[in-house]
Amino acid sequence: MLSQQNRHLLPLIGALFTLYIVWGSTYFAIRVGVASWPPLMMAGIRFLIAGIILFVFLLLRGHALPTLKQWVAAGTIGILLLAVGNGLVTVAEHQDVPSGIAAVMVATVPLFTLCFSMFWGIRNTKLEWTGIALGLVGIVLLNTGNNLVGNPTGALLILLASASWAFGSVLGSRISLPAGPMAGAAEMLVAGVVLTIASQLSGEHLDKMPTFSGFMALGYLIVFGSMLAISAYMFLLKNVRPAVATSYAYVNPVVAVLLGVGFAGESLGPREWLALVIIVSAVVLVTLGKYLFARPAKVQPAVK
Repeated sequence: MLSQQNRHLLPLIGALFTLYIVWGSTYFAIRVGVASWPPLMMAGIRFLIAGIILFVFLLLRGHALPTLKQWVAAGTIGILLLAVGNGLVTVAEHQDVPSGIAAVMVATVPLFTLCFSMFWGIRNTKLEWTGIALGLVGIVLLNTGNNLVGNPTGALLILLASASWAFGSVLGSRISLPAGPMAGAAEMLVAGVVLTIASQLSGEHLDKMPTFSGFMALGYLIVFGSMLAISAYMFLLKNVRPAVATSYAYVNPVVAVLLGVGFAGESLGPREWLALVIIVSAVVLVTLGKYLFARPAKVQPAVK
């Protein structure tokens, strides 16, 4: 029999593991997918199908329909996280930003999260400010590396995506969203509709039938990168601090870089490897610093 504490810990560990590994691999899947699909169209199909499947499944399981207020809240978070956050990353990878570099840039989300948390009166410690400053150094190094120096638009898109995702993460923990996985389903539905409209308005269209690998990448993003991972992320946002929920950001870049280098022929220069180490170190500092550098408790003298 599992203890009561373990029953609470296991879902948290499972959700974090899902985000650490699965979301790290989605950057490579996006890279494969945008070789066959227009970026906004692929992102729209991804979230629309995932949202519909998860929404219908939850209704059949007896979950309540979201109220109007919850739909508005879920729609707001869906637009910030998925339509803008993920959509801009997909566009950037379509513009030849390597998947590993995209993941390293997105690793700055916890740093943005700390900054946006101040809007709600959460003060950052000196350790957290040190992490933010360190992360900025990593961003500057990354943007002067070989992969982004000739692609300022791609770099700007991913920075905007990271800021939007971070703001949505902080806001999502403070507004009334649908209960449980219904929050993720509602967010994906709204984001899918918004991205599909954006795709049509931007004039995207298929010139030819996507390849088999393109369909496989889209399927992976729907099932694992959306239905599974986003449900896990929404669970974490409601049960842990935003900085912990976004701690996947120091594992995702490593997974994404290894997949990009191993299977997509990507390469990082010395400056970009250094930027990866600095950004990951900064994220570790702001998420785990208070545990790694905790001061030992003072021992009170015994009263005789």
